[in-house]
Amino acid sequence: MPLPSHFRFISAVMSGSRIMESQIPFLESKNEADHGDVDDNGSPGGWRSASFMLVGGSLERFVYFGLESNLISYLTGPIGESLATAAANVNTWTGVASLVPVLGAYLADSFVGRYRSIIVSSILYTLGLGFLSLSATLINSPTYHDMTKKSGPDTGIKVFFFVSLYLVALAQGYKPCIQAFGADQFDGRYPGQSRAKSSFFNWWLCCLCMGSTTSHLILHYIQDNINWTIGFGIPCLAMILGLIAFLLGRGTYIFPAKIGNKETNRLLKDALPAADDYSIDNSVISTKAKEPRNVLRVLPVWITCLTYTIAYAQSSTLFLKQATTLDKSIGPSFDIPAATLKTFIPITIVLCIPIYDRIFIPIARRFTGNPTGITTLQRIGAGMAISVINMVVAALVEMRRLKTAQDCGLVDIPNATLPMSFWWLVPQYILFGLTDVFNQVGMQEFFYDQVPTELRSVGLSFYYGAMGIGNFLSSFLVSIIDKATSQGDRESWFLDNLNHAHIDYFYWLLAGIGTVGLIFFVYLSKLYKYVEQRDDQNCSQGRLADRSIGDL
Repeated sequence: MPLPSHFRFISAVMSGSRIMESQIPFLESKNEADHGDVDDNGSPGGWRSASFMLVGGSLERFVYFGLESNLISYLTGPIGESLATAAANVNTWTGVASLVPVLGAYLADSFVGRYRSIIVSSILYTLGLGFLSLSATLINSPTYHDMTKKSGPDTGIKVFFFVSLYLVALAQGYKPCIQAFGADQFDGRYPGQSRAKSSFFNWWLCCLCMGSTTSHLILHYIQDNINWTIGFGIPCLAMILGLIAFLLGRGTYIFPAKIGNKETNRLLKDALPAADDYSIDNSVISTKAKEPRNVLRVLPVWITCLTYTIAYAQSSTLFLKQATTLDKSIGPSFDIPAATLKTFIPITIVLCIPIYDRIFIPIARRFTGNPTGITTLQRIGAGMAISVINMVVAALVEMRRLKTAQDCGLVDIPNATLPMSFWWLVPQYILFGLTDVFNQVGMQEFFYDQVPTELRSVGLSFYYGAMGIGNFLSSFLVSIIDKATSQGDRESWFLDNLNHAHIDYFYWLLAGIGTVGLIFFVYLSKLYKYVEQRDDQNCSQGRLADRSIGDL
């Protein structure tokens, strides 16, 4: 399906003097207070401006997954760490990288402004990747090459590597800022712009998946088969291109008001929700009084979403561990790496987002009258339900895998390849992709819209924070269950020999946790009242809608 015409921004860049004109200084943020109206005639902002953010987001995901997905190979290879140490370092770095967007979004909304935050984060990103490429060059140099083979690089090289690595983690504040800035290019007061903003979140996820899929297919091959200097250097160049693309569009951007740290602190201080914030009431409440509370009003919804993120964490851990025991051959002589299964998530998203955006939403709109087809909470709830179904499917597939090992007499041979195809695991990754189509986009759009206008970057960071905490909670849950189930003469659910383990029990537990979370989510959704924010960024007033969503 061809992409919409708003993706054809390149011709506008090449031909439009308006894009090339510098209407604001390079790092000046005082003009961010000048929020122009956005109308359906495309002036200013709109899809032309948002397209630059889509390009930047896609390139950033290409860069991030080029580093994150293969980091453990670099740590156990050139760096010379043990598997246990490398796994701990990867989990720690991933957790930090997932939580930094919360801090970055706060700084952007309070002090710096989104425009300047994007530029600063891009520079940090580029420096970190450049230093990583330099560290790889030093490790591969003749001076260190022989030493690396025996005991790994010396302490100085390792320190330089990890400083560079965490510099990239600190740059993750880029994500919520550029996404919020892209959504700022649409004015939700106009029906056409409201639909376009919802569509932007869909295409945002689609573009991110294009970037991550390309990274899995190209960068990992270069890193494993050519060298790591090029493997880190290409992401560095990609980040530079993303920054250039972002700066090219600055003459068309709408700049939201920068609130300042005093006003932000007031909002957060006054954010204690009143007892009636979750009561069903048809009265229209002034946002002037209620808006500061909106930050904490969304927290109960956010907490229930953590049950989904715990389940999602298994896509990079236990699912891949299962895949190592299965037959991964395609044809007579080609075996795919277990990690390749993760590409089915972005592939599913890329295929389903256009269907959702161009077919499902127009059909749903006819029945609901909602410009976005269904509400954001309904969308999140659908994703959580799919996540529960996925854990049930995962448990059933694992039961089948254990039975295959028993029937073939391979229970006591942990490294044996079972006569069971890896295709059995593909539906689980497809369901994760469908979960993202509903849940990830729904969460991002919900938190963007429901927090005060001046804190929208913080709102978007709630999703990334949930994913980071979900990973930590998953690790904590595994540790607790492992200790509890290995008491006495009992065997742990997480034995190294998966043929003796019972991760199917763990999947059933996650399905139960997800079901409980979904029940609480539906209850909160029935009581929740949407805040309809005015997109006039200089105006802090709005209204609290008198509508609550129906059954999910």
